[in-house]
Amino acid sequence: MEWRISEGLVDYPVALAEMEARAEAIRHQGAPELVWLLEHPPLYTAGTSAQAGDLLQPGRFPVYPAGRGGQYTYHGPGQRVAYAMLDLKHRGEDVRRYVHDLEEWIIRTLARFNLKGERRAGRVGIWVAHDGREDKIAAIGVRVRRWVTFHGIAVNVDPDLSHFAGIVPCGIQETADAPLGVTSLAQLGYIVSMPEFDMALRGAFEEVFGATRQEAAE
Repeated sequence: MEWRISEGLVDYPVALAEMEARAEAIRHQGAPELVWLLEHPPLYTAGTSAQAGDLLQPGRFPVYPAGRGGQYTYHGPGQRVAYAMLDLKHRGEDVRRYVHDLEEWIIRTLARFNLKGERRAGRVGIWVAHDGREDKIAAIGVRVRRWVTFHGIAVNVDPDLSHFAGIVPCGIQETADAPLGVTSLAQLGYIVSMPEFDMALRGAFEEVFGATRQEAAE
């Protein structure tokens, strides 16, 4: 299991091509599994369930079809994206369990900063209850091909939350009866550097999925 951290911003098409290549190498060549931490420039991605009407500002940022499950989401600086290329043939061949474990990974990471992340029935991702409302702090989108995973999670550490206004994030719309939106660690008052957050991610990942080895930062 390799653990890689990329410095700077990684273009989405570059990341997608590398995920595809690594998944193929895991499947056919026995390459090591990989968790890849990175940040993207500002962009929107459309999952396989994305509805055209949920793209509210089509010209705001580039929009990329992602091939993962889910709807529209935003990626950009200050958001930690973690792509996981894992071989589920050696992990029980259970996609539901895998998604549950991704949720647990996020929950345990946030707990290291004394922040309570929670699952919600019928809503994908991890949510935080505060001030009489519930906001999404982390998104999950996965694809599994012949039992090898790619895509993964995105946690809002300190992104520009105004950029989520260009979409209906993951199909969730706020109403008077359902005060739902997006938030970040920074907005909630948790000032965490990206290296600090990466350390927490790695520790929590190893609790849920097993040990990793470090690659050189890119």
